[in-house]
Amino acid sequence: MFIQMQHAKKSYGKGEREVHALDDTELALEQGKIYVILGPSGSGKSTMLNMLGGLDSLDSGSITVDGKEISKLKSGELTKYRRSDVGFVFQFYNLIPDLTVKENIQVVSDIAKEPLPLDEVMQAVDIEKYKDRFPNELSGGQQQRVAIARAIIKNPKLLLCDELTGALDSKTSKNVLKFVEKVNAQFGTTVAIITHNEMIAGMADGVIRIKDGKVVANKVNETKIPADKLEL
Repeated sequence: MFIQMQHAKKSYGKGEREVHALDDTELALEQGKIYVILGPSGSGKSTMLNMLGGLDSLDSGSITVDGKEISKLKSGELTKYRRSDVGFVFQFYNLIPDLTVKENIQVVSDIAKEPLPLDEVMQAVDIEKYKDRFPNELSGGQQQRVAIARAIIKNPKLLLCDELTGALDSKTSKNVLKFVEKVNAQFGTTVAIITHNEMIAGMADGVIRIKDGKVVANKVNETKIPADKLEL
C-alpha cells in the first residue's frame, strides 16, 4: 500500500478543551489514484492532510508513505520529504505577487531534486499563454491552476489539495478539477482532495469519510465520473 496511517492520534488543547482531531485513525491509499476525503468542519480532515504532508506530527501511531515512515522523521528529514515528495494546493493560492506565472513555478523547480519540464507542466494545466503575467492579472481559476503547476513541477509522489475549489464558482471549480484529473493521468501522481463538497467525490477512485477524528468509510468508487461531467 502506498500510504498507511495506523492508530494515528492527534489532540489539541487540554482538559475540557481537549479536541481529538485524529482518534486512533486508520487509512490506506493506493498509488496513482485520486482520493476524495470528505467530512464536516472540525472532523479532522485538515489535520489528516497536515500529517500526510509532514506539516505536523502525531501524538502516537504511524504514517508510512511509499515505504518511508514519515512519522519517525526528524525536522530536517521532514523538510526534505515535503520538498521532494509532496505537492500542496490550498484554497488560497499563496502565489508570490511580484513574480510572474513562470517565475512563481520556477522558484519551486529550482529547489526540486528531479523537476518536471516547465513547459510540459504549464501545458498540462493550460497556463502557458499567461506565463509573463502577474498573479493580480489572473482570474481565481487561473491562479489556482498556477498553484497546481507549482505543486507538481517538483514531480511529487503525492499531491494534497485542501478545499482547492472553495473560493471558486461552479464552472471554474469544474475546470480546476479537470486539470487535477489530467495531472493524475499524465504524471501518475497520487492525489488526495480534502473537501466538504460531496459532489467532488464523483471523480474519485476512492472516497474516504472522516467524522470525529475517525475514518468511518473508505470505499472504492464504482461509478467514477469525469471531472467535466460533475454537477457542482
